[in-house]
Amino acid sequence: MIRRNGFTDETLEWRSWLGPLALAEATPLQLEVLDESHAQSRTSPYYLTLAHQPLMLRHRSAAYNAIMYAPGGLPRAERELGAMVVSVTNGCVYCTSVHAQRFEQLAKRSDTVEQVFDDPRTAGIDEREKAIARFAIAVTESPDSLGPDDVAPLHAVGMSDEDVVDLLHAVAIFGWANRLMQNLGEPVGT
Repeated sequence: MIRRNGFTDETLEWRSWLGPLALAEATPLQLEVLDESHAQSRTSPYYLTLAHQPLMLRHRSAAYNAIMYAPGGLPRAERELGAMVVSVTNGCVYCTSVHAQRFEQLAKRSDTVEQVFDDPRTAGIDEREKAIARFAIAVTESPDSLGPDDVAPLHAVGMSDEDVVDLLHAVAIFGWANRLMQNLGEPVGT
């Protein structure tokens, strides 16, 4: 268990400020979209809140699942590292906890998680992780000024163009997801 600077790798709950969808009142489309979205979507306050707009949830889930679970390209642990760095940068405690856990499961270590919680700007056990963290911060803080100088360090540590696009997608969707979560509710248990 890691707790540093207001972040944790512990499992947190999330409470919606809106009323989550009551399954007993769900339409067939809402139920269908929940089942397409995530294995625990019928019990998740987050998914049940988003299910009020089932077509939006369908598009969100399709994009998220393609970005985070697509075979090939950037290794999944590195996608999770990017998501965790963005979440810390944006102050999204809930998303940080989820993606810290996923990184630990996939990488089978927690040293980088501790570093990200301490200071994402210097985090990483090697140059590749450091480049991922710096790129995630750049995309999060100033996406309008990204350029070749932001991508070059990723190529320098062996990333292909496909890997860079995978990382960009993971970082971008979490810039959006963090803001959505923070505006719809709050973590519980922090």
